[in-house]
Parts: sequence; C-alpha cells; structure tokens
Amino acid sequence: MTAEQLAQLQWTVLVSAALVSFLFGLIMHRTHFCTMGAISDAVVMGHFERLRQWALALVVATLGLGWMTFIGWVSPLQSVYATGDAYWLSAMVGGLLFGWGMVWSSGCGAKSLVRLGAGNYKSLVVVLVMGVVALSTLKGVLALPRVYIFDEARVSLSHGLFAGQWIADVFSFPLPVAMLASSVAASSLILFWIVKDHHFLTFRNVLTGVLVGLVICAMWWISGVLGHGLEHPETLEEFFLATTSRKMEAISLTAPVALGLDALMYFSDGTKRMTIGMVSVIGIALGAFVNAKLQGQFKWEGFSHVNDLRRHLLGAAMMGSGAVLAMGCSMGQGLSGLSTLNVVSLLATLSIVGGAFAALQWDMRHAG
Repeated sequence: MTAEQLAQLQWTVLVSAALVSFLFGLIMHRTHFCTMGAISDAVVMGHFERLRQWALALVVATLGLGWMTFIGWVSPLQSVYATGDAYWLSAMVGGLLFGWGMVWSSGCGAKSLVRLGAGNYKSLVVVLVMGVVALSTLKGVLALPRVYIFDEARVSLSHGLFAGQWIADVFSFPLPVAMLASSVAASSLILFWIVKDHHFLTFRNVLTGVLVGLVICAMWWISGVLGHGLEHPETLEEFFLATTSRKMEAISLTAPVALGLDALMYFSDGTKRMTIGMVSVIGIALGAFVNAKLQGQFKWEGFSHVNDLRRHLLGAAMMGSGAVLAMGCSMGQGLSGLSTLNVVSLLATLSIVGGAFAALQWDMRHAG
C-alpha cells in the first residue's frame, strides 16, 4: 500500500464512521434510545422497556463481535480494551462519577449530542464542559491524580481480561472459538431476561435494539477491518487507521469530544488528526438534527433557572472526569466495551448504573 492509497483509505474510514454515526444519531432521536432514560424508567417508574432495548443492543453487538472474531476478521485482544492490567479503582470511581453526572446532565454524552442536534443549547453547555473537564483529566491538572493515584490501583489477571480468554484456558479451546462461545453464552442469558416480558416484543422495541447493536458492530468493522492493515508504508508496522488509541475502537464519545476541542483550538500547529471518535460526535448531532427537522421537533431550549444551570454544569464535569477515569462512557464502556466481554468494562458499567441509581435516589428524596 502506498502513502497515497493509505490517505484515501483513511478518508474512506472517516466517511464510513461519519455515516454510521449519523444513522445512530437519527435512530436515537427517533426512538428515544437513552442509557440514562432506561435506568431512570426502571428506578423511578418500574418500567423496563428501554432497559430491555439497551440489553438487546448489547446482545446484537456481542454476538456480532463474537462472530467477527470467530471468522478471523477482528480480535478483541487488539481493541482499546486490551489494557493488560485491570484498572479497577479507576473503573469504579470513574463509573460512579459518570453515572451520577449523566443524571444531573439529563443524559449521557450521546444523549447530550442528540439533544444538541435537536436545538437544546443546555446540551451545548453540557458537551463543552464535559469536553473541557475530560481534556483536563487526560492531559491537564486532573491527570495528576488519575495517573498517580487511581491508575496505580491495578491488578494483573493470569487468564486475561476477556471472558473468551478464560474459556480458552479452562477448556483448551482455540481463542476464536472461545470468544464466540463466550459471546453466545452471555448473550443467551441476557436474551432470556429480555424475552421474559412478552409485552416488550413489539416491532419498534426489537428494531430499536437491533439497529443500535448493528451500529456498534459496524463501528467495530470499520476500525478493525476496513481501517486495519498489516504493514504501514512508513513504519512497516500493523496499524488501525483514524483511531485515538491506534487500536480497534467502536463508539465512545467523551474523550473524542475532549480531543475534538483540543484539535479545534490547536488546529494550525499541524499535529492534530481527525479520528473515528471525532467524526462520530459530529455525525450523531447531525443525525439528530435531520430527524428533528423531518419530524418538526426542532426547538430551541435553554435553562429555566440558575439551579438548573448549576446542576447541569456539575453533572457535565462529573461525566467528563468520570469517563476518562473509567476509560469510557455509557456507550464506550457500556455497549462497546461490554460487547468484548472484558472484566473492566463490566465493572465500569455496573459502577455507572450504581452512580445513576444513587443520583436518582438523591433526587427523589430531595424533590421537595
């Protein structure tokens, strides 16, 4: 592959990711798919419909990634989640912060982008504050406690971080077979819970979950197959084009918002590059904008009072720092990370749910 061919392929990867994320934003706006909303429905009203949509999306993403691993297209061991050690304290604290923050911000990063696309400039404030605080946690003053305190608390797991590695070790399966087996086993358990509620099995609910899951699969394919090469023309090393980590990635939004702001502010220094995550941020907002216009739902909205502003500012800051600590948001560690069946994503996602649950309980007790 020549340098010119590589540049063309990089643009193909970016355009493909933009189109998929555009579709994702449109789907989220049209169906009201939302991680925070799913948790809120379950905790406050005892309704599990949107939580089952989320779970079905996870099933589709997990089975899709398991199948792509089995046929040799990708390997979770080359993903951004293959960190070697398990950073358990960062995952727990970051997840709790993010979960609480997304309740106070009226949605996670993805939902904020969707609301922004539909005209809600409260979400503009949330996205900007989340990005600035996330950037500070990545590279600024908040990176010091992250690196020297939270990231120091880690453990090395002898069988690896992924369920497929454990199955391969215990049953002496080839790793691709073990990855597929673990995805089928985990998905079957989740699917059993989903179909227990026959009222959930409507065309709209099933289609929503399947489409969101396919979006995650498509992003895995774009970064892990379309943008993957065995020999870079300059370095002669294996490469994954247009990813922040230079590994295989799927949907994750908080760090891309932060790095997008960094690239925007320092664009002229010539060292910044566009990534899948950055175009996903733009694509989701544009998809929501188009759908809001088509449905006549685009409407400018702002803060109702100072306390509303204060709540969203604090929530956005918690999401920004929390997502970087946890190495992903409710999409990054939730749907994308959990689809690889790794222990850190599971810990981070459970912590996000725990943080959201605690924030909802706080709100209900202090409603008066």
